[in-house]
This record gives sequence, structure tokens and C-alpha cells, in this order.
Amino acid sequence: MKVISYGGGVQSTALLVLAAQGRIDYSTFLFANVGDDSEHPATLAYIRNIAAPYAARAGIELHQLHRTRRDGTTETLMERLNKPDTRSIPIPVRMANGAPGRRSCTADFKIKVVGRWLRERGATANEPAVVGIGISVDEIHRANRRRSEPHEQVEYPLLELRLRRDDCERVIESAGLPVPPKSSCFFCPFRTVGAWHEQRREDPDLFARSVELEQTVNRRRAALGRDPVYLTRYGRPLSDAIPAQRDTAKAETEDSGCDSGWCMT
Repeated sequence: MKVISYGGGVQSTALLVLAAQGRIDYSTFLFANVGDDSEHPATLAYIRNIAAPYAARAGIELHQLHRTRRDGTTETLMERLNKPDTRSIPIPVRMANGAPGRRSCTADFKIKVVGRWLRERGATANEPAVVGIGISVDEIHRANRRRSEPHEQVEYPLLELRLRRDDCERVIESAGLPVPPKSSCFFCPFRTVGAWHEQRREDPDLFARSVELEQTVNRRRAALGRDPVYLTRYGRPLSDAIPAQRDTAKAETEDSGCDSGWCMT
């Protein structure tokens, strides 16, 4: 069994095109959706309107997966973050000094979801499934940091083809497809400062939801006697850290996180 862990970003969409062209041997793509209320709407729209129809035309199976509880109901990342009795925070929120905290979102809502789908279809430690990950040459240092399940054998097709992110964009454009936006949850603390400014400017409703989430998390932490945490590295509330009038002189050196191999690209 061979699958691509698909995230809707540039690298994994390049893998979709390469598979459609017969340049890599994968015919099944798995998109672990952390929730329609959590994934960036632009990513969901790209998958729905561009990637899924393209895959269907090429005879490629593109499955959309969700985290499922034992009772059969689904859980989204946003739902977990807003659970009143939740004591831990699954996303890598920033401490007062700007350092990211520990996270479980990728493991719980991406890796384990894909792993469960594979196990249900016969993957075992003795006969593991091959899982292709969209990490390109310019982020090769991330390749060995991707956690794998015992019944998975991870491969990196883009590394084998020596493709960089720019190459991936050209692969996508050569197929007549638009280049997808960076994939991540819209409230991910690994978003760049520029991405936050763009969200506030271009999608104020989405920015307001991010502000509300940060406030919800900190109300819960205050009730537990814990220090506040933030969605940016600036050590202050999002609405203050990302002002309506942007200071263009500030350098933007943050890593975008998920789109660069931390999550499923």
C-alpha cells in the first residue's frame, strides 16, 4: 500500500501532479482535515475546487479524513481548543519569551488519523504502508523529524527527484493549475508575521476568530493560575501584536511551520 499524506500546500500538490503524470508511483492521497472550522478556508477551497477535480480526472483517489472519537463522532482541532475542561493546549502557542510550547495537533489530527486509515486497511509493523511526505530539498533538514507510526515506512519523493519549492511551483503551473496558498490552520502560531498582517487586512472576520481563540485559551489559563500565552512571538495579545497599520520596516524571519514540513504539506 502506497499513499501520499496530502496537506493541500505547494509540495504535496506538486506530488499530486507528478503522480498524475506518472513520474511517481502513487495513486492514493490522504488529506487529514483537522476541521472545516480550523483549516484555512483558502486551503479547503483549493482542495475542493482544484485538487479534488484534478485528482478525479487523473484517476487518483483523494480521500478526506477526519479525527474520529470512539463513539464514532468526529472532533475538530477548534472543538478541542474550546473544550471547557481542557487543561493542555494542543497547538504550539508562544510563551511570554516568544518560544513555542509543546504541541500535539500534528500527531493527533494528522499523523494518527492517517495511521488509523492505513491500519484499518491492513497495514502492520511487519507489512508497513509506504507514506510519501512532501518535503523538498530546501527543507531537507526536516526529513528525519517527521514522526512515523510503526506500520508506516516514510518516503520523500521530492528529495529523490531533487526538487525545491520553486521547482514544485513550476510543476504545478506546468499542469495548468494555480499554485495553492500556504497550508496551515488559520490560527497556527507558526504563521509568519506577514501572514498575520495579511489575515487582518484581507480577512478581518478570520482574524477576529483568531483573536477570540487566543482570549479563550487565556481565560482558561487564568482560571488555572497560569501565565498567558500568545499566537505570535511578541508576548502580547494578537490584536496588539498585529496592529491595523503595519510597520513595514520590521523583518519577517519567522518560519511558517506547517507549510515547510512541520505538518502535512
